[in-house]
Amino acid sequence: MGDPRKQKRKYEKPLRPWDQKRILEEVEILKKYGLRRKNEIYKAGSILRNFRRNARRLAAQKNEKQEKELIQKLNRLGLIEKESSLDDVLDLKLENILDRRLQTVVFSRGLAKTPKQARQFIVHGHVKVNQVKVKWPSFLVPKEFEKDIKLIGVSNE
Repeated sequence: MGDPRKQKRKYEKPLRPWDQKRILEEVEILKKYGLRRKNEIYKAGSILRNFRRNARRLAAQKNEKQEKELIQKLNRLGLIEKESSLDDVLDLKLENILDRRLQTVVFSRGLAKTPKQARQFIVHGHVKVNQVKVKWPSFLVPKEFEKDIKLIGVSNE
């Protein structure tokens, strides 16, 4: 049996659930990135909010060491350049996070014909990242492992 404690949600739902403009934007994002559910967008937004919140906090505190650590982490993920500043962290968009997902990287490297096919390859265990099988389409691919993504057990037609 599982842990009896209730698992905490990793995202926040929109404050206005029936805002037509936001709904149309989300549908476009779902199609472009081949996502299954809107909560995948909300999770990416939550990750982005946390990075931006940390950047604002560090800008107010003037903590050079933690600023450097945050920038190094985002650089490893391929979201910003090595010589970036906190302003560059604040300029990040939702698309920057979604572009680093394994599903998007597999599709953009031409290993799959569509984002949905990329997702299927990943979920079925046909994708290795740095010699490790990864089954999560939402895995944020570090820049150094991007070239080490390989398909296994799939004929490329």
